[in-house]
Amino acid sequence: MLFAAEPLAPTLESARRVLKKYYGYDTFRPMQEDIIQSILSGRDTVVLMPTGGGKSVCFQVPAVVSEGVCVVVSPLIALMKDQVEALKANGISAEYINSSVSQSEQNAICSDCANGYLKLLYVSPEKLLSQGFIQFLQRLRVSMFAIDEAHCISSWGHDFRPEYTQLRVLREQFPNTPIIALTATADRLTQRDIQQQLRLHEPQVFLSSFDRPNLNLIVRPGQDRVGGILDFIERHPGESGIVYCLSRKQCETLTQKLQAKGLKAGFYHAGMTPNQRAAVQEGFLKDDLQVIVATIAFGMGIDKSNVRWVMHYNLPKNIEGYYQEIGRGGRDGSPATAVLFYSFADVLQLREMLTKENPQLTQLNLTKLERMQQFAEAASCRRKILLNYFGETLTQDCGNCDICRNPPITFDGSLIAQKALSAVVRMRERASIGLLIDVLRGMRNQAVLSGGYDQIKTYGAGADLPYLDWYSYVHQMLNDGLLYIAYEEGYALKITELGREVLQGQRALALKKFQPAEKAEKPKRGRKAAAPSTVTASPEVRLFEALRNLRKRIADEQNVPPYVIFTDATLQEMANERPVSRVAMLGISGVGMKKFENFGEVFIKEILAHGGNPASLDDTDELPDNFDPDDAGPAPTPRKREPKAEAGSTMDTSFQLHRMGLSVEAIAERRGLTVSTVQTHLTNVYAKGGALRIADFLTPSDLAEIQTAQAQLGGSPMLRDLFDHLREKYDYFKLRLASLYFKKLRGE
Repeated sequence: MLFAAEPLAPTLESARRVLKKYYGYDTFRPMQEDIIQSILSGRDTVVLMPTGGGKSVCFQVPAVVSEGVCVVVSPLIALMKDQVEALKANGISAEYINSSVSQSEQNAICSDCANGYLKLLYVSPEKLLSQGFIQFLQRLRVSMFAIDEAHCISSWGHDFRPEYTQLRVLREQFPNTPIIALTATADRLTQRDIQQQLRLHEPQVFLSSFDRPNLNLIVRPGQDRVGGILDFIERHPGESGIVYCLSRKQCETLTQKLQAKGLKAGFYHAGMTPNQRAAVQEGFLKDDLQVIVATIAFGMGIDKSNVRWVMHYNLPKNIEGYYQEIGRGGRDGSPATAVLFYSFADVLQLREMLTKENPQLTQLNLTKLERMQQFAEAASCRRKILLNYFGETLTQDCGNCDICRNPPITFDGSLIAQKALSAVVRMRERASIGLLIDVLRGMRNQAVLSGGYDQIKTYGAGADLPYLDWYSYVHQMLNDGLLYIAYEEGYALKITELGREVLQGQRALALKKFQPAEKAEKPKRGRKAAAPSTVTASPEVRLFEALRNLRKRIADEQNVPPYVIFTDATLQEMANERPVSRVAMLGISGVGMKKFENFGEVFIKEILAHGGNPASLDDTDELPDNFDPDDAGPAPTPRKREPKAEAGSTMDTSFQLHRMGLSVEAIAERRGLTVSTVQTHLTNVYAKGGALRIADFLTPSDLAEIQTAQAQLGGSPMLRDLFDHLREKYDYFKLRLASLYFKKLRGE
């Protein structure tokens, strides 16, 4: 039987009884009780609490113990349906009105409201603002308005909805009714904007910790995403998960591939009918579907607690959206994994999309995209970056992200940070990142001179460092919480309290040394790029020719010689390295900042069109176990199996030469084979029991590090996962040898 009109006084004691009776909990979670006390006192209240933190209880319980109906404004049909069904399941009378509800059903619901049978009524903002609905509400006893997903009201937020901006009418028409604004993701500026837009009167603000320590944060290269997803699901059988994609087509295509592998998967996007989306959502909530492949249209407010992993097939547009989406994993507090596949191609696509979506907000959206990109490319604790973005400081590294498990080498960057922080102060905290770096490097452009910044003490204090180094260090300072960006003040950098401590020498700062992509080996003297005259040309040669053709087209358009764009040596290095990110491209000889700005993206697109970085070959191919992604040579191709009659003898020959003390390179040169072929010979012989001198390839500390990585990943991880987890420190040959070594120790 649903709750009707139980005579409960609006007190904390009655709230506790409701919590026990209808929700089954003996005590409130941290902060919930204080929030409920604020609401029951009649105050406007702002609640910022991460997904899974229990925001809904904060207004649902007061609604039950208060006289009248609580009107909940919610942006999505899926969200309303999920919460109303959960309330009804708990015995609390609730309904929703949106475009999916027929007129006759709406009439019945309105009648129940008027007769006092409902405690919570969920409505879409469009319905709330429709003709006559406000007048209808004025005839009711409205206990409070709860604005769910309140970040949608702010143009500074990540999911701005224009119709939300009209919700200020609630304060005008219901001046004495408390308004509760709730969201899981809002940065400092969005938080303030929510209060202003809703015309809240001296609201009490509750900011819960955004930390979700149970989430394991991982960023992986964007190549072979489908293979990575399939491998992950195979290692986590039966666990529910969500894969977020950028487009509807990607959702449908990936779902088909997962279904072809026998997985119970469904797709979800805005192009489906409401009934289709509802069926998929219900199948997922009921565990009839293990995997949902969806656009961001799915998940807001979904209360499924056992989502064990969330993957992003593409880079999200901003950190707010990313954090909200990964928050749908591990809502029960148990360990969950968040995997982000990152490729610069996503950045290019999103830039184009954001520029077209809302021209008035292009700069803001691109700046937020840049912060998301920095998160993906970061070399410091990822959880620190997320929490700092929302104004929360984590003093210690989290230990539960890919960076913490394999930390990069750091140095004392206190002096570098003090130079930057001092310049920010002397520029009166009005400078953007680019202007700050120009001042530190002693540039004499119009922005520097017109601001008089060439006269400050720190002008030119960082002239010894190139632009890209400063760019990396300033973003590390942003990620570490020493600075934040005031979007509303021309994207000016502001110093935090932590930043002032570093500036005053009260706290040291460790920075990660900026390292562009390693340079490829220089082409041997006299080497010429072969024209792709036959289909047997190597991938390296084919890419080189494609880059040359692209360069020629650009040169013709600009009426300049091709070498003015890039030299042949630069194109050859691109063909060898296949850079597909900004940092990697800037690590190529001959690619400076200006040339990257002018030509970098179009050349990356061409490289991506030819397969991008070859490091994405699957572990099950013939050669990847000894393929080194740092090798500057052409991408490997699957080798043909040698005839069985000769296989034993050729492997044995390589093995005997190894036993004689020859290196792999020496064996390859002596036998006229490739290094990778010799590595395969040695690996196969070792797997069959041959006495390989493992110490020639792996030190005891190497073996210990790889063994630790295996334990952290759990189970029997694929070589590719070890390769990513160890940040490409060991090539596949060494990883395969280590795995075989451990099996021998276990007697397998």
